[in-house]
Amino acid sequence: METEDDAPRHLRLAGIIRLGLGGGRGPQDAYVFDPHRLALPAWACALADTEGPALLVTLDRHLDTVVPRAPAAVPDRTAGLRALDEHARWSLDVRNYDHILAAMEAGLVGDALLIARTRPRGAFAGDTYVDTRGRAHRLVAIPTVDRAAEAYSRPAPGDAVRDVLDAAGRVLLDVDLDCFTSLSDADPTTVLPWPQQVIREFLLPEDSEPFWDAVLRKTVALTLAREPHHCGGLLASGDLFQDAAQVLFRELLRTEPP
Repeated sequence: METEDDAPRHLRLAGIIRLGLGGGRGPQDAYVFDPHRLALPAWACALADTEGPALLVTLDRHLDTVVPRAPAAVPDRTAGLRALDEHARWSLDVRNYDHILAAMEAGLVGDALLIARTRPRGAFAGDTYVDTRGRAHRLVAIPTVDRAAEAYSRPAPGDAVRDVLDAAGRVLLDVDLDCFTSLSDADPTTVLPWPQQVIREFLLPEDSEPFWDAVLRKTVALTLAREPHHCGGLLASGDLFQDAAQVLFRELLRTEPP
């Protein structure tokens, strides 16, 4: 395990902004960055003083469950923050879709609740991923928050949302800003950011409070990927971030936006 000097650990993570969240509910820490693969060192930082993996609850447009090119080469969390940070920057795919299974390989993430709508080519399609160290991880994929909330409050046979939440000791809440976008029907290369009201309807649907209570009471950190390339560019993603932050921070977490 590497040792740290007297500088706060997060200051080693270039390109990642760490926020202190106070006075609300849920996590007290948040990490904001652009490429989603930087979630790997952010999760390592957030879990540095804990033992065992956390449940990942992620909201995204894509299911980022592509198997890393060399899964056995992902450092274990005991290798330290620098090893995981360097692996994220130099070895994970620049298309930002293999960091979740990499975090499972590292022992940072146990099970994952994946609220996402599209499956990239090559994404792992099973409901259990067995990493190269022999650990099994449940992957619960569901397209929307309202479906997740219903599966939590009124589970049907086979629904596992409540199971993974009840079994979790800690939760990492992860949001990709492109969750709040759609592709244009007229031009599939054009990204359409959602207006704030649509973001609110998606993130805070009716009867979702029991689900969010179950998530937030165990959440130790929020990670937020801005992904401007998938959100319509720098200016469009900046506007989308402002709209999403009002709902995510002020209404869901009940704290002030950054």
